[in-house]
Amino acid sequence: MSSSAPQITPQIVAEHGLSPEEYDRVLKAIGREPNLTELGIFSVMWSEHCSYKSSKIHLMKLPTKGPQVICGPGENAGVVDIGDGQAAIFKMESHNHPSYIEPYQGAATGVGGILRDVFTMGARPVANMNALRFGRPDHPKMKHLISGVVHGIGGYGNCVGVPTVGGEVNFHPAYDGNILVNAMTVGIADTDKIFYSAASGVGNPIVYVGSKTGRDGIHGATMASADFGEDSEEKRPTVQVGDPFTEKLLIEACLELMASDAIVAIQDMGAAGLTSSSVEMASKGGVGLHLKMDDVPQRETGMTTYEMMLSESQERMLMVLKPGREAFAEAIFRKWELDFAVIGHVTDTGRMVLEHKGEIVCDIPLAPLADDAPLYDRPSMPKDEYKIWSKVEPLGEIAESADIGADLITLMGSPDIASRRWIWEQYDHMVGADTVQRPGGDAAVVRVHGSSKGIAISTDCTPRYCYADPYEGGKQAIAECYRNLSAVGSTPLAVTNCLNFANPQRPEIMAQLTGCLEGMGDACRAFDFPIVSGNVSLYNESKATGGGSAILPTPAIGGIGLLADIDVMATVAFKNEGDAIWLVGGEGTHLGQSIWLREIAGREAGNAPKVDLAVERANGDAVRALVLAGTVNAVHDISDGGLIVTIAEMALAGKIGATLDVALTTASAFGEDQSRYVVTAPAGVEIAGAVKIGTVGGDSVAGVSIDALRTAHEGFFPALMDSEL
Repeated sequence: MSSSAPQITPQIVAEHGLSPEEYDRVLKAIGREPNLTELGIFSVMWSEHCSYKSSKIHLMKLPTKGPQVICGPGENAGVVDIGDGQAAIFKMESHNHPSYIEPYQGAATGVGGILRDVFTMGARPVANMNALRFGRPDHPKMKHLISGVVHGIGGYGNCVGVPTVGGEVNFHPAYDGNILVNAMTVGIADTDKIFYSAASGVGNPIVYVGSKTGRDGIHGATMASADFGEDSEEKRPTVQVGDPFTEKLLIEACLELMASDAIVAIQDMGAAGLTSSSVEMASKGGVGLHLKMDDVPQRETGMTTYEMMLSESQERMLMVLKPGREAFAEAIFRKWELDFAVIGHVTDTGRMVLEHKGEIVCDIPLAPLADDAPLYDRPSMPKDEYKIWSKVEPLGEIAESADIGADLITLMGSPDIASRRWIWEQYDHMVGADTVQRPGGDAAVVRVHGSSKGIAISTDCTPRYCYADPYEGGKQAIAECYRNLSAVGSTPLAVTNCLNFANPQRPEIMAQLTGCLEGMGDACRAFDFPIVSGNVSLYNESKATGGGSAILPTPAIGGIGLLADIDVMATVAFKNEGDAIWLVGGEGTHLGQSIWLREIAGREAGNAPKVDLAVERANGDAVRALVLAGTVNAVHDISDGGLIVTIAEMALAGKIGATLDVALTTASAFGEDQSRYVVTAPAGVEIAGAVKIGTVGGDSVAGVSIDALRTAHEGFFPALMDSEL
């Protein structure tokens, strides 16, 4: 064992994010003091980002199984059956801290990383989505962050040739110092050609493919497992740099090799790079590995084993091949102008052994790195104490709006409701020619290539609800995703998630995490809508100058649904003059935590709306049946802004107004009661269980012209991004 590394001191241990107690566990695991490389490997594998040490015991309570589930959590991505010998493979992940420090590359490499999670399992990526949270629009840094993130997502996705088909954006001061960038990818694979990551076969070659390893991204996983201090700008070197053109070559080369029988196991090099990929492959297979670090393709001279193992350079994969297939595989990767190197072999020792310049520089057991990482059941504030801590004011008496039409114009131009056209026009959402429902509707829809089937995709979460009542907010995030997928006529299949929270060592934050997970789990069970993959991002808070403290609890949900026939699909746009407008789910009454209350009354108060899970499922089933029967010709779920905003959005999409037959109050116009939809049908068609509330036609909604609504709705983002902040 090399003795040239520096002596491990308490300061070095602390710099690696390990507590004294965790370092004692390292000493017990290996029976001696580690060298710097070994310490670095333990530090990244035991980071929150890789080990989920503060959330794992709670994640295990979520429903993850169902007849449609081929592979649930634990692999690179979740896999569900979509019939005809095909599967959808999908996942959502965070790239929050890197995107705040360096927004373009942070967002771009977030897209690159989630693409690799999907195609490493044998799927061709067919769609990207994203869920973004920014701070105050007038914050001096926010315009720079928005521009960088949006162009990073578009720049990577557009170049790699995968359409970005939608997503969501929220604004709130709680994200001033810690924005959220969550990226989702969906791919399609044959069910008999799905690849997993468990290494096997003693003596089988371990192969590195893709780009060379550099010094970018070192300590990225550790950085993502701590909150921001005053030195956030100094962390720029921990942000990876992406190359989408290389990623495109890597996709094609991997899929070509996957068409053969050469691969035993495959894993992308994401967070913690070569360390996490090799540890996860070996530990899942119950084997050991021996790597020769001199053979790792390197972009820079003089790289140490520590740097190579912890680098998060992008566009890299690790494989175990069948013996004798090395030359065959190498020819494919060389053809695609990618690096290929045999860097080691599988052993039966259960240990990670690293050799560099003729010396053994690391020799540690694998089990403690993955299976025996620390698990914490951190203290969580009881619900009644959380309610006091959160300081959410009671709603109290609400005066009737003086002018519902004027309020509607204000809401249509407000940050959380305004048109996202400026954003999605930066994305190529049509590349691949299979996008059949574009951004702007309830859910995006992408054709399964060469068939009439479609995959519907939606991302959802309402953080202000999750803060006011974590349990109801968690339920609502799942329910809204279920509602959006049902609104286009798809059968909801499964969920991925990206759980964004602040410091889990604070009991109030653990109350948010456990409450949201409890609500999510109950909703998923009620809807037969299992969670098959996901990501946890903790320590999302900032002490940086100009920042807030903790983010709002933001359990972002990404869901997919299946359309048997894309020709039988609903959209939000009003279709014909004279069509009847129907309300499914009843009149609105709930103004607590509503957008109207925040934007018009200037308050964030009251309880989050409750979700009756049985009603939510029944209404979703009913609306889906109406779409599939061809009874309705437009559908839109009611969410932010309530009934009148929903109708205004349908009118703008269809370029035609509406006449309402009901007298609107503030609550019925803007209440955000759940489980509701607006649908339209030809005159004379009756919708059982729904209430007819108006007729399509004219050039206004609630006395406001379509032109005025469009000006307000389309104006926010162009004005913000053209302004001098």
